[in-house]
Amino acid sequence: MLVIFMAEPIRDPKQMQAAIDEYQGIQRQMQLVMMQRQQMEVQLEEMKNAQEELKTSSGGIYQLIGNLMIETNKEAAKKDLAEKIETVTVRTASLAKQEDKTRARLLDLRRELEKASGKGE
Repeated sequence: MLVIFMAEPIRDPKQMQAAIDEYQGIQRQMQLVMMQRQQMEVQLEEMKNAQEELKTSSGGIYQLIGNLMIETNKEAAKKDLAEKIETVTVRTASLAKQEDKTRARLLDLRRELEKASGKGE
């Protein structure tokens, strides 16, 4: 990825195109990060719901492993679910930080492009 730090306005058309290309690339990256974070949040919510169900269940507990559904005990299922929730929580937080950094870079670059095109003045 090309990173352009613009201390002075862009005057060269090639430089302007490079900045536009970078902006578009960062936009795509931002969309991907947002999608991944949203998927992680949905997954986290499903796991928390499963955790609540597990608290009140009294019958057999089954866990999906690959293409097989294996019977397991309640404590093992609770432990496994808690570990998965912790992993997804950390991943979600990491994606949120990445999203914030990407958004900030996108805004900075947009301001520079607006300034270079005369719209930001």
